[in-house]
Amino acid sequence: MNALTRRRCLFGGAALSLAGAWPSQALAGAQLEEPMADAVRSALSAAIRNAAPPVPEFDDTESRLRYLRWLGAMGDRIHRKVPDRRERLELLQTIWYESRRAGLDVSLVLGLIQVESNFRKFAVSSAGARGLMQVMPFWTRVIGDGDPSTLFKMQPNLRFGCQILRHYLDRERGDLFLALGRYNGSRGRAPYPNAVFANQRNYRFDDRAPTGIAG
Repeated sequence: MNALTRRRCLFGGAALSLAGAWPSQALAGAQLEEPMADAVRSALSAAIRNAAPPVPEFDDTESRLRYLRWLGAMGDRIHRKVPDRRERLELLQTIWYESRRAGLDVSLVLGLIQVESNFRKFAVSSAGARGLMQVMPFWTRVIGDGDPSTLFKMQPNLRFGCQILRHYLDRERGDLFLALGRYNGSRGRAPYPNAVFANQRNYRFDDRAPTGIAG
């Protein structure tokens, strides 16, 4: 085990024990407002503005059936957190859409939401982060329309959160551990990424991801 791996595994046991405790409250750290190249800001702004509806499309029947099996399995796993069936289905469909649109593993995004807000749409952290994915309000000024109240709406919050995590992942050259730390404002420290990874396991699905392409 090299030094980097040892550093990342440090506190791993503690993070696993925290995984069950963290979701009871909003624990987002302070995502930092950092200098951003104009081209990056423009690309993120365009990604946020795209108003394509989160309706999955499929190339074949089997892909659609896999999606429906996933929807049923995830619905069972979060039904206590989101009791209303219509709201639950809309939430899962939007998470699936926005995750795939940003090139993220859907199970990772579900695990992150559980750690950040425990699926509470109106959660607010001590740092001021808002909503399901605990997005800091400054992002609405940097790449959005400047209205932080939109972060309490399901789809805008998920779109911001997924695109921000994608941005951090690109910035960290694919290093998910560091990208998650940057998302939480704790870059380089293990407890938060390990908690997300631990909760991600709750949302793994047993067959291949659906092949539908998000617009």
